[in-house]
Amino acid sequence: MDAPSFARAAARLALAALLAFPVFPALATTFHIDPVNGSDNGDGSASAPWRSLQAVLDANLVESRDWPSFPYQSGMSLVQVNAGAPVRAGDTLLLASGYYGDIEISHLYNAAPITIAAQSGQTPRLRSLLVQSAQNWVLRGLSISPSHAATNTPTTMVKIDSHNHFGPTWDIELSDSDLFSVPDASSWSAQDWLSLASSGVNVGGDRISVVGNRLRNLRFGISVGGADARIRQNLIDGFSADGLRGLGDRGVFEYNRVQNIKVGDPPDSNHDDGFQSWSVGAGGVGTGEVTGVVLRGNVFISTTDPNDPLRTSMQGIGCFDGFFVDWVVENNVVITDHWHGISFYGMRDSRIVNNTVIDINASSPGPPWIMVHAHKDGRPSSNVVVRNNLATDFSLAANNLISDHNLEFVNANAGALFVAPPLDMHLLPGTAAVDTGSATLAPLIDAEGVPRPQGTAIDLGAYEWRGDAIFADGFDFN
Repeated sequence: MDAPSFARAAARLALAALLAFPVFPALATTFHIDPVNGSDNGDGSASAPWRSLQAVLDANLVESRDWPSFPYQSGMSLVQVNAGAPVRAGDTLLLASGYYGDIEISHLYNAAPITIAAQSGQTPRLRSLLVQSAQNWVLRGLSISPSHAATNTPTTMVKIDSHNHFGPTWDIELSDSDLFSVPDASSWSAQDWLSLASSGVNVGGDRISVVGNRLRNLRFGISVGGADARIRQNLIDGFSADGLRGLGDRGVFEYNRVQNIKVGDPPDSNHDDGFQSWSVGAGGVGTGEVTGVVLRGNVFISTTDPNDPLRTSMQGIGCFDGFFVDWVVENNVVITDHWHGISFYGMRDSRIVNNTVIDINASSPGPPWIMVHAHKDGRPSSNVVVRNNLATDFSLAANNLISDHNLEFVNANAGALFVAPPLDMHLLPGTAAVDTGSATLAPLIDAEGVPRPQGTAIDLGAYEWRGDAIFADGFDFN
């Protein structure tokens, strides 16, 4: 295509984008809420902020949409509510430092996102957040913890959920926020990790994004039941159950870091996983399918302190009740002391490519494997590609299985492959893992965004060796 033709095509695409997606910035307004210096009689301006976020939501100050009647039924059309209210689609509510309590956003389906965000340099504190029967909300820069309340009662700190009576939830983003049961759990006993820990985020709605958050000292980390979730670049540090759960179709879990499982003695009945999934069908657990999930560039570490007296073993990626269909599992790092490094019981039409799995130590349980196994009911896995992986063990059984360019190693020899195993799994130059992979179905970048290949061929495992020996060490989770 010549330059004039390309320019005309680009102009047409830009015009089409403007027509397809309403643009609000010219009309957008920024409002202010300050629980310390605000007033119920304020107008939301910087000089006269509102006092309470929940009061703004409850006092019909948001022009939005809702269903015409209840119970909600599929096929209904949204109708306008709170016509003429000051806060509208595209606007921003800036929160000053202070305590906001339990926030509930419901019955507000915005035509375009409304953002609730921390004012620059401020720390708005919430006990919990519930988004239910709503659409197009962005929550950013919040500190959410039951420890902010006068009494710390364990809870799920963030729930983004649909409701059978009041309607579904879509298009919500939670980003750049801090969630914790307590700011410091170093004095907790094993029983405290079971009885005092709150859970982080529970997602039941569809098209939900949880991005760039820091979650610590938890029971469960981020649990997803809705479809089309985007769970990206989150840190989960210190938990006593599962770090990530992905039960919805087409979820993308990428570049998260999950570390430091803690239970110890007495143990609970949960089988702790860095990531866990299972299907649910008409016959219950294990009788359905979970389809189209992507696990990419995640790092799972059972413990960063092998001497921690409360540490326990953790299954890395544990998917035991399939079927798991059309999955992509690539560029993940699993550092654990369990047999299940990456395990799928009932997998079909999927690939496991360029992952790195290592034992945290040389003792039992372990060493961890990459496993593809038949479903628990005996139905075989099928059409699975296992390629370019580095692991301490492999156990593969499937119809039409393609397994190639994988390298099995033992912990005793890991120092010949990696910079500082088990916690630094970047490759050393000139080893059997460098320039020996296959480009077919391999990711174009590694777990840190480094383009593949850097040499004559793609490297094995999650990290591509770089000639300058400079490692990005993942995303900034500080």
